[in-house]
Amino acid sequence: MIFRRRTYVRISREIAPDEIFLDSSNLPEFDTDQFEGQIEKPISHSTILVAAMFFALVGVLFTLQIGNLQLVDGKKYKEISENNRLHHSLVFSERGAIQDREGTLLAWNDIDPNQNEFSLRSYTNEPGLHNLIGYVKYPKKDKFGFYYNTEYAGADGVEKYYNDALTGQNGLKITETDALGKTLSQSTVRPAVKGENIQLSIHAGVQKALFGAIQEISRRSGFQGGAGVVLDVHTGEVLASVSFPEYDSNVMTSGKDVQKIKSYLSNDNNPFLDRVSSGLYTPGSILKPIFALAALAEGVIGPEKKIESTGEMRVPNPYRPGEYTVFKDWKAHGYTDMREAIAVSSDVYFYQIGGGFQSQKGLGIDLLDQYAQMFGFGLDIPNNFFTGRKGVIPTPEWKKQNFKGDIWRVGDTYNTVIGQYGFQVTPIQAARATAAIANGGTLVVPTVLKKEKEDELIQKGIIKAREVAEKVSVATKPGAEQWFKIIREGMRLTVTNGTMQAVNIPSVKIAGKTGTAQLGISKKFINSWAVGFFPYEKPRYAFALLLEKGPHTATVGASPAVLEWMRWMEVYASEYLQ
Repeated sequence: MIFRRRTYVRISREIAPDEIFLDSSNLPEFDTDQFEGQIEKPISHSTILVAAMFFALVGVLFTLQIGNLQLVDGKKYKEISENNRLHHSLVFSERGAIQDREGTLLAWNDIDPNQNEFSLRSYTNEPGLHNLIGYVKYPKKDKFGFYYNTEYAGADGVEKYYNDALTGQNGLKITETDALGKTLSQSTVRPAVKGENIQLSIHAGVQKALFGAIQEISRRSGFQGGAGVVLDVHTGEVLASVSFPEYDSNVMTSGKDVQKIKSYLSNDNNPFLDRVSSGLYTPGSILKPIFALAALAEGVIGPEKKIESTGEMRVPNPYRPGEYTVFKDWKAHGYTDMREAIAVSSDVYFYQIGGGFQSQKGLGIDLLDQYAQMFGFGLDIPNNFFTGRKGVIPTPEWKKQNFKGDIWRVGDTYNTVIGQYGFQVTPIQAARATAAIANGGTLVVPTVLKKEKEDELIQKGIIKAREVAEKVSVATKPGAEQWFKIIREGMRLTVTNGTMQAVNIPSVKIAGKTGTAQLGISKKFINSWAVGFFPYEKPRYAFALLLEKGPHTATVGASPAVLEWMRWMEVYASEYLQ
C-alpha cells in the first residue's frame, strides 16, 4: 500500500487596508486634514448607478427645454431679445402756443433746465389773463419710471377747451444698445407732430385794463369779486373776458408752491370760478331795456306815454279793503316816458308795464319769461367756450318747485320785471343780450378765437364750427327796427342824463344801462352792474361789467369801473372806440 503525502499549496493574496489595525503609535504623526490615518472605503456600485441615472435625467430635461426654447418659443424670445437690445422711447410733442389777437404770447413752451423729456409750460405774468388761459398738468411717471400719462392735459380755460388743438402727437425713437448698455445708434421711427398755435380774439391790453378797473373798484368799495366781458356785436369775437379774483397759471401748472395753491383753495371768493360764464347773479335793472322792447312789440304801451312815479306804488289788497301792498321805487321820478324810464331806471314804470296797474295793461309773467329767453337768459350757450350756467327766470312753475304751496302773485311779476326775485343771470348772457339790442336783434354766438384762426381750425377738422347766430323772433316783426331804435335812444339817454353819466366822455359815445340788485332777505349786500355798447351811432362792441356782493352803502359801483377802463382805452386802444 502506497501512502502519498498531501501537499498544501498556499495561495498568496494582498492584505486589505481594513484588515490592518491602526498603529496608534503613529497617530501623532498623521495629518488628519489630509485624511491620513483614516480608512478609505470604495464607492458601491449602486451609488454609481443612481448618480448616473440622475445625470442622465438632467440631460434629458435640458435637451427638452432647449428644444422648447428653440422650436416652440424661439420667435417670442427672439423678439424679447431684440427689445432688450432696441429701446423704444417717447418723443414728446411741443404744445401749441397761445397768442392774443395782436400776436402777443400768452402761453408758450420753455426748455426744462432739469432736462425733463418734455418742455415746460410758461404763461404771461400780466394780471387778468390767467383764468381765461387756464393751466395744464404734465405727463406723469409711475414709481418705476414709466409714463402712465403721456400727454399734457389742459385743466382749465383755453388750455382745457382747445386741448385737442393745442396737443400735438407724440413721436417714437428707437435706441440700439450693446450688452453693456452703450448706445450704438438712434433713429426716429415716428417724428413728433407739434400742436396747433391758437390765436385768441382777446386783446391782452384791453383785458388787463378791464381787470385792473374791476380789481381797483372792488377793493375800494368792498366788493368781493367781479367780472367783465366785451364782445363784437356782429361777429361774437370776445375782446376781453375777465374774472376777479384769479389764480396764477404758472403756480397751478408748476404745482410746487403748495402754500399758494392752498390759499387759492381756501379763498372764500373762489378764484377758480369763471364768473363770466359760470357765475350766477341777480341782474336788477339791466333787464329793463329788454322788457321795454317787449312792451312795445306786444302793444302794451307806446313810447311817448308817461307813467308817474311818486317813489312807490300802492297796490290795494283785493281781500282786505283799505289795505295796500307797497312796491318801492328807488326814488321819485315824476312822469317819465319809455326813454326816460330807461334812463332814470324807474321801477314804478316797469312795475306797471310788467304786471299791469289800474288802467295800464301789463305784459304778464309768461311774456316776461318768453322775451327773457328770446334774448338768451335762462338758456345755456351750446357747444361753446362760454358754455356754463343757464341761470333762472322766475315763473309760476319755478315758484311751485321752490316754494311749495305758494301761488304766483302779481307782486312776484312786479319784482321779476325789475330783475329781482329769483332772477339769476351770467355776465356773458348780459353781454349777448346787450349786443342783440345794439345790432338790431341778432343773438351772436361768442368766441375767444380770432375769426381767421377759428376758420382755419374748422377747415382742418380740429374744432367744430360755432352755432349759427340767429335773429331773435321779435326782430322779424313789422316795426321792430323802430322799437330797437327807441330802446337804444333810452340807453344813450342813460349815459347823457341818467344813471350812467359817469361814462359820458367825449372820446366815444356810449349807450348803457345800470343795475343794482339787492341780495338776501336783509338786503345788506348788492350786485352792481353796468352794461352797454359803443360807439352809439354805429355799434361795434357790447360790454357787461359786474361787481359782486358789495355793501349796500357802497357809493362807487360798476359805472366808475367802466370809466377807468375807458380812460385806458382812450389812450392805448382808441382804434376800438371808432
